[in-house]
Amino acid sequence: MSDNTNQWSGDRSDDAMSRRTLVGTAAMAGLSLAGVGSTSVSAAGGEQVFFQYFHETWPTITDDLSTVADCGYDGIWIQAPQKSELTWGDQNGRNDPPLGYQPVDFRSFDSEFGTESELTRLVETAHEHDLEVYVDCVMNHMAAQRGYDFPQFEKKHFHTDVGSIDDWNDEQQVEHGNLLGLKDLAQLEEHGHGDTAPYVREQLHDYMKKIADTGADGYRYDAVKHIDSRYWEQYANPWADELDMDRIGEVLDGGVDYVQKYIDTGMNAFDYPLYFVVKRVFDHGDMRTLEGAGVVAQDPFHSWPFVQNHDKGAPPQFHLAHAFVLTIEGTPMVYDLSPNEILTDDAINNMVWVKTNLAGGETYWRHTDSDLAVYERKNTLLVGLNNNTDDWRNKWVYTTWRNETLKDYSGSADDIDVNGDGWVEVSVPPEGWVFYAPY
Repeated sequence: MSDNTNQWSGDRSDDAMSRRTLVGTAAMAGLSLAGVGSTSVSAAGGEQVFFQYFHETWPTITDDLSTVADCGYDGIWIQAPQKSELTWGDQNGRNDPPLGYQPVDFRSFDSEFGTESELTRLVETAHEHDLEVYVDCVMNHMAAQRGYDFPQFEKKHFHTDVGSIDDWNDEQQVEHGNLLGLKDLAQLEEHGHGDTAPYVREQLHDYMKKIADTGADGYRYDAVKHIDSRYWEQYANPWADELDMDRIGEVLDGGVDYVQKYIDTGMNAFDYPLYFVVKRVFDHGDMRTLEGAGVVAQDPFHSWPFVQNHDKGAPPQFHLAHAFVLTIEGTPMVYDLSPNEILTDDAINNMVWVKTNLAGGETYWRHTDSDLAVYERKNTLLVGLNNNTDDWRNKWVYTTWRNETLKDYSGSADDIDVNGDGWVEVSVPPEGWVFYAPY
Protein backbone atom coordinates (compact mmCIF):
# COMPACT_ATOMS: atom_id res chain seq x y z
CA MET A 1 0.00 0.00 0.00
CA SER A 2 1.13 3.52 -0.61
CA ASP A 3 1.98 5.82 2.27
CA ASN A 4 4.25 8.68 3.22
CA THR A 5 7.95 8.03 3.65
CA ASN A 6 11.13 9.67 4.77
CA GLN A 7 13.44 9.61 1.75
CA TRP A 8 17.05 8.94 2.65
CA SER A 9 20.29 8.16 0.90
CA GLY A 10 23.88 8.03 2.02
CA ASP A 11 27.30 6.63 1.30
CA ARG A 12 28.21 3.12 2.30
CA SER A 13 29.78 3.08 5.77
CA ASP A 14 32.40 0.79 7.25
CA ASP A 15 29.63 -0.85 9.28
CA ALA A 16 27.64 -1.48 6.13
CA MET A 17 30.69 -2.99 4.44
CA SER A 18 31.36 -5.29 7.36
CA ARG A 19 27.73 -6.39 7.41
CA ARG A 20 27.82 -6.94 3.65
CA THR A 21 30.83 -9.22 4.01
CA LEU A 22 29.22 -11.10 6.90
CA VAL A 23 25.89 -11.60 5.12
CA GLY A 24 27.65 -12.58 1.92
CA THR A 25 29.72 -15.21 3.67
CA ALA A 26 26.60 -16.65 5.27
CA ALA A 27 24.66 -16.68 2.02
CA MET A 28 27.46 -18.33 0.07
CA ALA A 29 27.45 -21.05 2.72
CA GLY A 30 23.70 -21.53 2.25
CA LEU A 31 22.85 -19.65 5.45
CA SER A 32 21.17 -16.34 6.21
CA LEU A 33 21.38 -13.85 9.04
CA ALA A 34 17.63 -13.39 8.68
CA GLY A 35 16.84 -17.07 8.80
CA VAL A 36 15.55 -17.13 5.22
CA GLY A 37 17.14 -18.67 2.13
CA SER A 38 18.93 -16.07 0.06
CA THR A 39 20.08 -15.90 -3.51
CA SER A 40 23.77 -16.72 -3.58
CA VAL A 41 25.93 -14.96 -6.15
CA SER A 42 27.24 -17.17 -8.93
CA ALA A 43 30.90 -16.68 -9.76
CA ALA A 44 30.08 -17.64 -13.36
CA GLY A 45 27.37 -14.98 -13.66
CA GLY A 46 23.62 -15.17 -13.96
CA GLU A 47 21.11 -13.92 -11.37
CA GLN A 48 17.33 -13.97 -10.97
CA VAL A 49 14.82 -11.41 -12.26
CA PHE A 50 11.13 -11.33 -11.27
CA PHE A 51 8.14 -9.80 -13.03
CA GLN A 52 5.32 -7.96 -11.26
CA TYR A 53 2.27 -9.12 -13.22
CA PHE A 54 -0.66 -6.97 -12.08
CA HIS A 55 -4.03 -5.66 -13.28
CA GLU A 56 -5.11 -8.85 -15.03
CA THR A 57 -7.33 -11.85 -14.31
CA TRP A 58 -5.79 -15.19 -13.44
CA PRO A 59 -6.71 -16.74 -16.83
CA THR A 60 -5.15 -13.79 -18.69
CA ILE A 61 -1.91 -14.11 -16.75
CA THR A 62 -1.93 -17.88 -17.22
CA ASP A 63 -2.20 -17.50 -20.99
CA ASP A 64 0.79 -15.11 -20.99
CA LEU A 65 3.19 -17.11 -18.83
CA SER A 66 4.97 -18.70 -21.78
CA THR A 67 5.85 -15.19 -22.99
CA VAL A 68 7.08 -14.20 -19.52
CA ALA A 69 9.30 -17.28 -19.43
CA ASP A 70 10.58 -16.69 -22.98
CA CYS A 71 11.64 -13.19 -21.93
CA GLY A 72 13.94 -14.77 -19.35
CA TYR A 73 12.15 -14.06 -16.08
CA ASP A 74 12.48 -16.46 -13.15
CA GLY A 75 9.17 -15.71 -11.46
CA ILE A 76 6.16 -13.45 -11.07
CA TRP A 77 4.45 -11.56 -8.27
CA ILE A 78 0.66 -11.39 -8.48
CA GLN A 79 -2.00 -9.52 -6.50
CA ALA A 80 -3.72 -10.69 -3.31
CA PRO A 81 -6.25 -13.44 -4.10
CA GLN A 82 -8.75 -13.16 -1.24
CA LYS A 83 -12.27 -11.73 -1.51
CA SER A 84 -11.87 -7.95 -1.31
CA GLU A 85 -14.03 -4.85 -1.31
CA LEU A 86 -13.15 -3.13 -4.61
CA THR A 87 -14.12 -4.29 -8.10
CA TRP A 88 -12.97 -3.50 -11.63
CA GLY A 89 -15.79 -0.97 -11.76
CA ASP A 90 -14.18 1.04 -8.94
CA GLN A 91 -11.05 1.74 -10.96
CA ASN A 92 -10.42 5.17 -12.45
CA GLY A 93 -7.47 3.92 -14.46
CA ARG A 94 -5.51 0.78 -15.16
CA ASN A 95 -4.47 0.44 -11.52
CA ASP A 96 -6.22 3.27 -9.69
CA PRO A 97 -6.85 2.03 -7.08
CA PRO A 98 -5.13 -1.39 -7.16
CA LEU A 99 -7.43 -4.30 -6.41
CA GLY A 100 -6.92 -6.88 -3.67
CA TYR A 101 -5.73 -4.59 -0.86
CA GLN A 102 -9.07 -4.17 0.91
CA PRO A 103 -9.72 -7.69 2.28
CA VAL A 104 -13.21 -8.79 3.26
CA ASP A 105 -12.75 -12.54 3.84
CA PHE A 106 -9.37 -14.32 3.92
CA ARG A 107 -11.10 -17.69 3.64
CA SER A 108 -12.48 -17.09 0.14
CA PHE A 109 -10.15 -17.03 -2.87
CA ASP A 110 -12.89 -16.28 -5.38
CA SER A 111 -12.10 -12.66 -6.24
CA GLU A 112 -12.16 -10.09 -9.03
CA PHE A 113 -9.14 -11.87 -10.53
CA GLY A 114 -10.85 -15.24 -10.82
CA THR A 115 -11.68 -18.38 -8.91
CA GLU A 116 -9.46 -20.35 -6.55
CA SER A 117 -9.21 -23.15 -9.12
CA GLU A 118 -8.08 -20.61 -11.75
CA LEU A 119 -5.41 -19.37 -9.35
CA THR A 120 -4.18 -22.92 -8.77
CA ARG A 121 -4.04 -23.45 -12.53
CA LEU A 122 -1.99 -20.25 -12.87
CA VAL A 123 0.56 -21.58 -10.39
CA GLU A 124 0.68 -24.98 -12.06
CA THR A 125 1.22 -23.38 -15.47
CA ALA A 126 3.95 -21.13 -14.09
CA HIS A 127 5.79 -24.16 -12.76
CA GLU A 128 5.46 -25.86 -16.14
CA HIS A 129 7.43 -22.89 -17.50
CA ASP A 130 9.96 -22.96 -14.63
CA LEU A 131 8.54 -19.76 -13.15
CA GLU A 132 8.09 -19.20 -9.42
CA VAL A 133 4.96 -17.47 -8.14
CA TYR A 134 4.90 -14.98 -5.26
CA VAL A 135 1.41 -14.12 -4.02
CA ASP A 136 0.56 -10.85 -2.29
CA CYS A 137 -0.33 -11.46 1.36
CA VAL A 138 -2.25 -8.69 3.17
CA MET A 139 -2.16 -9.18 6.94
CA ASN A 140 -2.15 -5.65 8.36
CA HIS A 141 -5.74 -4.62 7.75
CA MET A 142 -9.21 -5.20 6.35
CA ALA A 143 -11.35 -3.04 4.04
CA ALA A 144 -11.99 0.61 4.83
CA GLN A 145 -15.67 1.33 4.21
CA ARG A 146 -17.45 -1.53 6.00
CA GLY A 147 -17.20 -0.39 9.59
CA TYR A 148 -16.21 -3.58 11.39
CA ASP A 149 -18.55 -5.84 9.43
CA PHE A 150 -16.40 -8.80 8.40
CA PRO A 151 -17.23 -12.53 8.32
CA GLN A 152 -14.11 -13.47 10.31
CA PHE A 153 -13.66 -10.52 12.62
CA GLU A 154 -15.47 -8.24 15.06
CA LYS A 155 -14.55 -4.79 16.33
CA LYS A 156 -12.65 -6.33 19.26
CA HIS A 157 -10.12 -7.82 16.81
CA PHE A 158 -8.90 -4.40 15.64
CA HIS A 159 -6.86 -1.49 16.96
CA THR A 160 -9.48 1.19 17.56
CA ASP A 161 -7.63 3.67 19.79
CA VAL A 162 -5.54 5.50 17.14
CA GLY A 163 -7.70 6.20 14.12
CA SER A 164 -5.90 7.66 11.10
CA ILE A 165 -2.12 7.95 10.84
CA ASP A 166 -1.31 11.63 11.16
CA ASP A 167 2.29 11.49 12.40
CA TRP A 168 4.48 9.17 10.33
CA ASN A 169 7.27 9.42 12.88
CA ASP A 170 5.04 8.05 15.64
CA GLU A 171 5.59 4.28 15.78
CA GLN A 172 2.35 3.75 17.72
CA GLN A 173 0.33 5.45 14.98
CA VAL A 174 2.20 3.75 12.14
CA GLU A 175 1.71 0.26 13.63
CA HIS A 176 -1.79 0.69 15.12
CA GLY A 177 -3.42 3.37 12.97
CA ASN A 178 -5.77 2.87 10.05
CA LEU A 179 -3.57 3.14 6.96
CA LEU A 180 -5.59 5.10 4.38
CA GLY A 181 -8.68 4.35 6.47
CA LEU A 182 -8.14 0.57 6.36
CA LYS A 183 -9.18 -1.16 9.60
CA ASP A 184 -6.03 -2.22 11.47
CA LEU A 185 -5.95 -5.80 12.80
CA ALA A 186 -4.47 -6.43 16.27
CA GLN A 187 -2.03 -9.34 15.88
CA LEU A 188 -0.37 -9.07 19.32
CA GLU A 189 -1.75 -9.12 22.87
CA GLU A 190 -0.75 -5.58 23.84
CA HIS A 191 -3.22 -2.73 24.24
CA GLY A 192 -6.09 -4.84 25.50
CA HIS A 193 -6.00 -7.68 22.98
CA GLY A 194 -4.85 -10.46 25.29
CA ASP A 195 -7.97 -12.51 24.62
CA THR A 196 -8.41 -11.71 20.92
CA ALA A 197 -4.92 -11.65 19.38
CA PRO A 198 -4.52 -15.47 19.32
CA TYR A 199 -7.68 -15.73 17.22
CA VAL A 200 -6.42 -13.05 14.80
CA ARG A 201 -3.12 -14.88 14.42
CA GLU A 202 -4.93 -18.16 13.83
CA GLN A 203 -6.91 -16.59 10.98
CA LEU A 204 -3.75 -15.09 9.47
CA HIS A 205 -1.91 -18.40 9.77
CA ASP A 206 -4.76 -20.13 7.93
CA TYR A 207 -4.62 -17.40 5.27
CA MET A 208 -0.91 -17.98 4.74
CA LYS A 209 -1.51 -21.73 4.56
CA LYS A 210 -4.30 -21.28 2.02
CA ILE A 211 -1.89 -19.33 -0.20
CA ALA A 212 0.74 -22.04 0.22
CA ASP A 213 -1.83 -24.71 -0.66
CA THR A 214 -2.21 -23.18 -4.13
CA GLY A 215 1.34 -24.38 -4.79
CA ALA A 216 2.80 -20.87 -4.74
CA ASP A 217 6.48 -20.42 -3.93
CA GLY A 218 6.45 -17.30 -1.79
CA TYR A 219 4.65 -14.34 -0.25
CA ARG A 220 4.91 -10.66 -0.93
CA TYR A 221 4.08 -9.20 2.50
CA ASP A 222 2.05 -6.00 2.22
CA ALA A 223 2.46 -2.98 4.54
CA VAL A 224 5.20 -4.60 6.64
CA LYS A 225 6.10 -1.56 8.75
CA HIS A 226 2.47 -1.18 9.85
CA ILE A 227 2.70 -4.35 11.93
CA ASP A 228 4.93 -4.70 15.00
CA SER A 229 8.22 -6.34 13.92
CA ARG A 230 7.71 -9.01 16.60
CA TYR A 231 4.82 -10.40 14.61
CA TRP A 232 7.10 -11.01 11.63
CA GLU A 233 9.92 -12.43 13.73
CA GLN A 234 7.87 -14.63 16.06
CA TYR A 235 4.94 -15.68 13.87
CA ALA A 236 4.72 -14.90 10.14
CA ASN A 237 8.27 -15.78 9.14
CA PRO A 238 8.41 -19.02 11.19
CA TRP A 239 5.05 -19.98 9.64
CA ALA A 240 6.50 -19.30 6.19
CA ASP A 241 9.42 -21.58 7.03
CA GLU A 242 7.02 -24.32 8.14
CA LEU A 243 5.08 -23.91 4.89
CA ASP A 244 8.30 -23.88 2.81
CA MET A 245 7.54 -20.42 1.43
CA ASP A 246 9.94 -17.63 0.53
CA ARG A 247 8.95 -14.05 1.33
CA ILE A 248 9.62 -10.51 0.22
CA GLY A 249 8.41 -7.57 2.31
CA GLU A 250 7.15 -4.13 1.39
CA VAL A 251 8.83 -1.80 3.89
CA LEU A 252 7.99 1.56 2.37
CA ASP A 253 10.68 3.74 3.88
CA GLY A 254 13.83 5.45 2.67
CA GLY A 255 16.04 4.48 5.63
CA VAL A 256 18.49 1.62 5.07
CA ASP A 257 18.68 0.74 8.77
CA TYR A 258 14.89 0.95 9.08
CA VAL A 259 14.35 -1.54 6.24
CA GLN A 260 17.17 -3.74 7.50
CA LYS A 261 15.36 -4.08 10.84
CA TYR A 262 12.57 -5.97 9.10
CA ILE A 263 14.93 -7.98 6.92
CA ASP A 264 16.53 -9.19 10.13
CA THR A 265 13.20 -10.65 11.27
CA GLY A 266 13.51 -13.21 8.46
CA MET A 267 12.52 -11.75 5.09
CA ASN A 268 13.87 -10.15 1.94
CA ALA A 269 12.73 -6.59 1.20
CA PHE A 270 12.06 -4.33 -1.72
CA ASP A 271 14.88 -1.79 -1.76
CA TYR A 272 12.91 1.42 -1.23
CA PRO A 273 16.00 3.30 0.00
CA LEU A 274 17.60 2.58 -3.37
CA TYR A 275 14.41 3.45 -5.25
CA PHE A 276 14.35 6.99 -3.89
CA VAL A 277 17.94 7.50 -5.06
CA VAL A 278 17.18 5.97 -8.47
CA LYS A 279 14.15 8.25 -8.84
CA ARG A 280 16.36 11.33 -8.36
CA VAL A 281 19.43 10.20 -10.31
CA PHE A 282 17.56 9.13 -13.42
CA ASP A 283 15.83 12.46 -13.68
CA HIS A 284 19.09 13.83 -15.09
CA GLY A 285 20.57 13.86 -11.58
CA ASP A 286 24.02 13.24 -10.15
CA MET A 287 25.27 9.73 -10.93
CA ARG A 288 27.73 9.86 -8.03
CA THR A 289 24.94 9.26 -5.54
CA LEU A 290 24.37 5.75 -6.90
CA GLU A 291 27.56 4.45 -5.33
CA GLY A 292 26.83 2.99 -1.89
CA ALA A 293 23.09 3.68 -2.08
CA GLY A 294 20.35 1.41 -0.78
CA VAL A 295 20.09 -1.82 1.14
CA VAL A 296 21.82 -3.51 -1.80
CA ALA A 297 25.10 -1.83 -0.83
CA GLN A 298 25.24 -3.59 2.54
CA ASP A 299 22.98 -6.63 2.16
CA PRO A 300 22.52 -7.50 -1.53
CA PHE A 301 21.42 -11.03 -0.67
CA HIS A 302 18.13 -9.70 0.76
CA SER A 303 17.65 -6.63 -1.47
CA TRP A 304 15.06 -6.56 -4.26
CA PRO A 305 15.68 -3.42 -6.37
CA PHE A 306 13.01 -1.91 -8.64
CA VAL A 307 12.42 1.09 -10.89
CA GLN A 308 8.65 1.37 -10.34
CA ASN A 309 5.71 -0.57 -8.96
CA HIS A 310 1.95 -0.16 -8.53
CA ASP A 311 2.49 2.51 -5.86
CA LYS A 312 5.55 4.36 -7.13
CA GLY A 313 6.24 5.74 -10.60
CA ALA A 314 9.35 5.44 -12.74
CA PRO A 315 11.85 8.26 -13.27
CA PRO A 316 11.95 10.04 -16.65
CA GLN A 317 15.07 8.17 -17.79
CA PHE A 318 13.14 4.91 -17.74
CA HIS A 319 15.49 2.66 -19.70
CA LEU A 320 18.66 4.05 -18.17
CA ALA A 321 17.23 3.36 -14.70
CA HIS A 322 16.50 -0.23 -15.70
CA ALA A 323 20.02 -0.60 -17.09
CA PHE A 324 21.22 0.12 -13.55
CA VAL A 325 18.71 -1.94 -11.58
CA LEU A 326 19.08 -4.94 -13.90
CA THR A 327 22.87 -5.12 -13.61
CA ILE A 328 23.53 -4.44 -9.92
CA GLU A 329 23.41 -7.05 -7.17
CA GLY A 330 20.11 -8.08 -5.63
CA THR A 331 16.98 -9.60 -7.19
CA PRO A 332 15.22 -6.99 -9.36
CA MET A 333 11.48 -6.81 -9.91
CA VAL A 334 10.29 -5.41 -13.27
CA TYR A 335 6.84 -3.83 -13.20
CA ASP A 336 4.22 -4.46 -15.87
CA LEU A 337 2.29 -1.20 -16.05
CA SER A 338 1.43 -2.55 -19.50
CA PRO A 339 2.65 -6.14 -19.95
CA ASN A 340 2.19 -6.09 -23.74
CA GLU A 341 4.54 -3.10 -23.81
CA ILE A 342 7.11 -4.31 -21.30
CA LEU A 343 7.32 -7.88 -22.56
CA THR A 344 7.94 -6.64 -26.11
CA ASP A 345 10.46 -3.96 -25.08
CA ASP A 346 13.69 -5.08 -26.74
CA ALA A 347 15.87 -2.93 -24.50
CA ILE A 348 14.34 -4.31 -21.28
CA ASN A 349 14.47 -7.86 -22.60
CA ASN A 350 18.16 -7.43 -23.40
CA MET A 351 18.81 -6.17 -19.88
CA VAL A 352 16.97 -9.16 -18.40
CA TRP A 353 19.15 -11.45 -20.54
CA VAL A 354 22.31 -9.72 -19.31
CA LYS A 355 21.24 -10.03 -15.67
CA THR A 356 20.26 -13.69 -15.95
CA ASN A 357 23.25 -14.76 -18.06
CA LEU A 358 26.20 -12.50 -17.30
CA ALA A 359 25.85 -10.63 -14.00
CA GLY A 360 27.48 -12.11 -10.92
CA GLY A 361 29.99 -11.40 -8.21
CA GLU A 362 30.61 -8.46 -5.94
CA THR A 363 30.34 -4.89 -7.22
CA TYR A 364 33.43 -2.73 -7.73
CA TRP A 365 32.75 0.91 -8.52
CA ARG A 366 35.36 1.92 -11.09
CA HIS A 367 34.36 5.53 -11.78
CA THR A 368 31.60 8.02 -10.98
CA ASP A 369 31.09 11.66 -11.86
CA SER A 370 27.98 13.75 -12.33
CA ASP A 371 27.16 12.14 -15.70
CA LEU A 372 29.00 8.83 -15.83
CA ALA A 373 28.96 5.71 -13.67
CA VAL A 374 31.13 2.66 -14.38
CA TYR A 375 31.09 -0.44 -12.18
CA GLU A 376 32.26 -4.01 -12.48
CA ARG A 377 30.52 -7.13 -11.27
CA LYS A 378 33.71 -8.96 -10.39
CA ASN A 379 35.13 -10.66 -13.47
CA THR A 380 31.70 -11.11 -15.12
CA LEU A 381 30.32 -7.75 -16.31
CA LEU A 382 31.49 -4.15 -16.78
CA VAL A 383 28.66 -1.61 -16.92
CA GLY A 384 28.77 1.98 -18.12
CA LEU A 385 25.85 4.41 -17.67
CA ASN A 386 25.82 7.91 -19.15
CA ASN A 387 23.03 10.39 -18.42
CA ASN A 388 24.60 13.15 -20.49
CA THR A 389 21.98 13.66 -23.18
CA ASP A 390 24.34 15.05 -25.85
CA ASP A 391 27.78 13.45 -25.79
CA TRP A 392 29.51 10.08 -25.68
CA ARG A 393 31.68 9.62 -22.59
CA ASN A 394 35.03 7.80 -22.70
CA LYS A 395 36.89 6.79 -19.56
CA TRP A 396 39.86 4.58 -18.73
CA VAL A 397 39.03 2.30 -15.81
CA TYR A 398 40.71 -0.53 -13.95
CA THR A 399 39.24 -4.05 -14.08
CA THR A 400 39.95 -7.59 -12.87
CA TRP A 401 40.58 -8.82 -16.42
CA ARG A 402 43.99 -9.07 -18.13
CA ASN A 403 44.62 -9.07 -21.88
CA GLU A 404 40.93 -9.72 -22.53
CA THR A 405 38.63 -8.59 -25.33
CA LEU A 406 35.23 -7.47 -24.02
CA LYS A 407 32.06 -7.41 -26.10
CA ASP A 408 29.29 -4.89 -25.53
CA TYR A 409 26.17 -7.01 -25.07
CA SER A 410 23.89 -3.98 -25.32
CA GLY A 411 24.80 -3.58 -28.97
CA SER A 412 25.67 0.09 -28.49
CA ALA A 413 29.46 0.09 -28.77
CA ASP A 414 32.42 -1.72 -30.32
CA ASP A 415 34.63 -4.29 -28.63
CA ILE A 416 37.24 -3.02 -26.20
CA ASP A 417 40.57 -4.59 -25.17
CA VAL A 418 41.80 -4.79 -21.59
CA ASN A 419 45.57 -4.36 -21.39
CA GLY A 420 47.99 -6.44 -19.37
CA ASP A 421 47.66 -4.16 -16.36
CA GLY A 422 43.85 -4.45 -16.24
CA TRP A 423 43.02 -1.06 -17.73
CA VAL A 424 40.49 -0.46 -20.51
CA GLU A 425 38.84 2.54 -22.14
CA VAL A 426 35.06 2.41 -21.83
CA SER A 427 32.86 4.28 -24.33
CA VAL A 428 29.24 5.03 -23.41
CA PRO A 429 26.68 6.69 -25.73
CA PRO A 430 24.68 9.77 -24.67
CA GLU A 431 21.85 8.90 -22.28
CA GLY A 432 22.81 5.29 -22.88
CA TRP A 433 24.47 2.22 -21.43
CA VAL A 434 27.00 -0.48 -22.27
CA PHE A 435 27.34 -4.03 -20.90
CA TYR A 436 30.87 -5.31 -21.50
CA ALA A 437 31.76 -8.93 -20.86
CA PRO A 438 34.09 -11.55 -22.37
CA TYR A 439 32.97 -13.48 -25.42
